[in-house]
Amino acid sequence: MARKCIRDSPGDSTLTWGRDTDEHNAAEQLKVFWEAGGTLVDTADVYGDGEAEYLLGRLMDGLVPRRDLVISTKAGSVPDPDRRFDGSRGHLLAALDDSLARLGTDHVDLWHLHAFDPHTPLEETLQALDLAVSSGRARYAGVSNFCGWQLAKAATWQLAAPGVRTRIASTQMEYSLLQRGVEREVLPAALDLGVGLLPSSPLGRGVLTGKYRNATPSDSRGASEHLAPFVAPYLDETASSIVDAVQTAADGLATTPLQVALAWVRDRPGVAAPIVGARNAQQLAAALSVETLSLPDEICRALDDVSAPVHRYPDHDWSTL
Repeated sequence: MARKCIRDSPGDSTLTWGRDTDEHNAAEQLKVFWEAGGTLVDTADVYGDGEAEYLLGRLMDGLVPRRDLVISTKAGSVPDPDRRFDGSRGHLLAALDDSLARLGTDHVDLWHLHAFDPHTPLEETLQALDLAVSSGRARYAGVSNFCGWQLAKAATWQLAAPGVRTRIASTQMEYSLLQRGVEREVLPAALDLGVGLLPSSPLGRGVLTGKYRNATPSDSRGASEHLAPFVAPYLDETASSIVDAVQTAADGLATTPLQVALAWVRDRPGVAAPIVGARNAQQLAAALSVETLSLPDEICRALDDVSAPVHRYPDHDWSTL
């Protein structure tokens, strides 16, 4: 019997738009995504230094109707080596206005705080979400890259005044067979508080596709000046054994490692929709085809075992250790 599937289509990330992905390739991706029935497009004010939002806005103006897309963007990251995140109310609301101008729309469907700012009182940061939603500039609000206690604190604070404060709808976090850290505290908190998880890098920064098993392809992100350091942490021996297991599963199911890895994360408890950062339209189409795949229970268990993170105290009863 196959594990029950959530069947939510992957979302499309614009991480490289306006830098490594030009307008022609971005248009091809968006068209393929839209024609396949995809809706969630993920971006951020810092992607391409704002060019990703600007490019998405241009494409919505002439290629894909705005009403057919769920636009998610993020704010809070700043180009300051001494303070990477600014969660102040003033910065966040100004950043949202700038995002709306670049996108050419009067609202975003989902607005995320890009990260936790330890230098700003959390209640001030969260008030920016309340103001964004109450003013109509954002329909829903979420957080990104918050650890377990940060997510729990933020979501609980918002729930403490229903009807006044905006409920945290989602959390965007890296999650894949190569990175299961969210299972320690973030995912349990999200499940308990009714917050949907949007996994980013669900293909382990591309490594789970198997493309790096023998060498680094010259046209891959692992060979890119900007993204090679992003891929490098997942090219170690531990990752290699997981990639081999995914390849074995794919061979047995007559499918691809990409589909196996994406189906695994799609069907994890609490996952709303994986966010896929495809390099071209062909890769995106391959990711979207995962909707037809259900992983058998024995395959899921094998992948769970080979990629299992070490979680002991206090995640398990101390008396069993």
